[in-house]
Amino acid sequence: MADEKAITRKSEDFDRWYTDVVRRAELADYAPVRGCMVIRPYGYALWERIQRALDDMIKRTGHENMYFPLLIPESFLQKEAEHVEGFAPEVAWVTHGGQRELEERLAIRPTSETIICSMFAEWIHSYRDLPVLINQWANIVRWEKRTRLFLRTTEFLWQEGHTFHETRAEAEEEVDRMLDCYRELAEEWLCLPVIPGRKTDAEKFAGAEYTLAIEAMMSDGWALQAGTSHFLGQNFTRAYGISFTDRDNAQQHPYQTSWGLSTRIIGGVIMGHGDDAGLVLPPRVAPVQAVVVPVVRSGDPEGTAAVDETCRRIESAAGEVRLRVDRRDGIRPGEKYAHWELRGVPLRITVGARDLATGRVTVTRRVDGESWTEPADGVAARLPELLEEAHRRTRARADRTLGERSVEARTLDDLRRAFAERPVFANVPFCERRACEETITGAAHALTIRVLRRDRSGEPGRCIACGEPASEVAVVARAY
Repeated sequence: MADEKAITRKSEDFDRWYTDVVRRAELADYAPVRGCMVIRPYGYALWERIQRALDDMIKRTGHENMYFPLLIPESFLQKEAEHVEGFAPEVAWVTHGGQRELEERLAIRPTSETIICSMFAEWIHSYRDLPVLINQWANIVRWEKRTRLFLRTTEFLWQEGHTFHETRAEAEEEVDRMLDCYRELAEEWLCLPVIPGRKTDAEKFAGAEYTLAIEAMMSDGWALQAGTSHFLGQNFTRAYGISFTDRDNAQQHPYQTSWGLSTRIIGGVIMGHGDDAGLVLPPRVAPVQAVVVPVVRSGDPEGTAAVDETCRRIESAAGEVRLRVDRRDGIRPGEKYAHWELRGVPLRITVGARDLATGRVTVTRRVDGESWTEPADGVAARLPELLEEAHRRTRARADRTLGERSVEARTLDDLRRAFAERPVFANVPFCERRACEETITGAAHALTIRVLRRDRSGEPGRCIACGEPASEVAVVARAY
């Protein structure tokens, strides 16, 4: 148990704190292959909760799940030049099958647009075949130079949606719709407030006409791209020869979208909510929502029996709440508390003989450490309400962080001063010229334009870099 307590303080070394929490909370660990990770049961259970919530949204919006092969012929990748150029440094190649060299190299998928387009070129013929609304849950390989558990690994898990539409307007509606699903997941399930917006041309997905994204602020003030939705236009459908007969009996290329969210969102949950004691998990996705810790004294068989019976009653009355009773022998209550705090369980119920003498148990909320007593006979029925309160407080704390670390900058000097103090989200007027983007990102170390804010498009002002009229407000931040 001593190792579980050896977590670096966030204020001392945020990066080390993050890795300590991931490993000691048993979410994941390093794999033998450089840059890969093993997702442990508790981490995978968290991913399953997130996956289930998002999969329900995907199906609610009319999409169906499919699966495509892991291996992609090199010739498929070569058909869309910008796409190939964007992913070339990260592609892992299979060159041999057994002892025999392959006639054509096979890419381990870095994303699936190319193979999906190749297949749908055979399946789409008429406007009656549209729209195509599909999603894939899969693993992806990108040969990253610098890796970090969950945030950036050589192999990771994700979902990737791919759709084909009769008109540009329908495809653009799809891009918006799916970005809103990601916003809903982040804000309503993961308690992470996000800023939606459009990526600059320098930051968009390779091969897309434009990319939308949601950006979340981590508790250290850095940004995390938490989900992306791309309008591909006809770039891929032209390159891969996908066409259909329209309502006027003319040949057209469909409009395409793609969108994805990966296991890096788990890193966002950790960094967005965690503290020096470990994880703080949003109740709606926590693998364990409440833990019951019995506290008994040796030499008190009557008190022990009462504690055991109360634990059983709470357990049987918990209903759909994901509750666990910690009945491990030989471990002191304080060690059990630390164990479940490290794992971010939203509520802890302590059942002790002393409290039971008055018919009560003690409840502790993980997000703020507040404790109070509840009637033992009614606490199980109260759990859904108590979990909702924990959800609200988790979200409110993240909202405060975003509010406190968001600034308005109207000059480059404003921008430099803001980041000289601490990492922030700086809102700046921007004209969208590439030269001005380079000036802005060069104003301080490691700055990037995260998104052009959709909620502030059209605001008057002058570009922070060149002084010309600006219609966009850009979020400038340091990012993971």
